[in-house]
Amino acid sequence: MARAGFYPVESGKISFRRDGNWYTDDERIDNPRIALLFSKSIQPNPDGTFFLQVGDERASIRVEDTPYVVRTLEDDGLGGFAMLLNDETREPLDASALQVGADNALYARVKSGKLRARFLRNAYYHLTDRLECDETGRFFLNLSGVRHPIASAPPT
Repeated sequence: MARAGFYPVESGKISFRRDGNWYTDDERIDNPRIALLFSKSIQPNPDGTFFLQVGDERASIRVEDTPYVVRTLEDDGLGGFAMLLNDETREPLDASALQVGADNALYARVKSGKLRARFLRNAYYHLTDRLECDETGRFFLNLSGVRHPIASAPPT
C-alpha cells in the first residue's frame, strides 16, 4: 500500500548547488516551499556527504559546495550582523570565523560552528564597504573599528 509522504524520483538526482538553489537533475526547483522543505531537511552523513530526511523518507543528495548559504544580512543593532540562511534560520555572524575560498567566495561557520555557509552575492556585497586590505594583501572585516582577519579557506 502506498504511503503518503516524500518519494524522490528514483532516476532524479537531487542537488544543492553553489548558487543557493535546489535542482533535480539539471532542472532548478522553483517552488519555494519545496526548496525550503529541502533546506530544512538536510542531514550530514559521517563521511561528510548529506541526505534529505523528510519524515520516514530519506534521499541522498549532492551538495556542490556547502549545504547552507547566507542569503542576506541584517544589522544586529550591536555593530555586527545576523545572517539569514537558506533554511530561514538566523545566526549571528562570527567575524572571526570568516574564510575566503576559490574565486573569492566568502564563507561563515554556521550550526554551532559545525558547517560552513557560502555567502550569496547579495549578502557578500552587503559587507563590501566594511572589507579592508592591508599592504600585504591580507583582508579584514571592520566591525565597529575592530579589524577581523579573514582566513583562507582550505581547498575542497
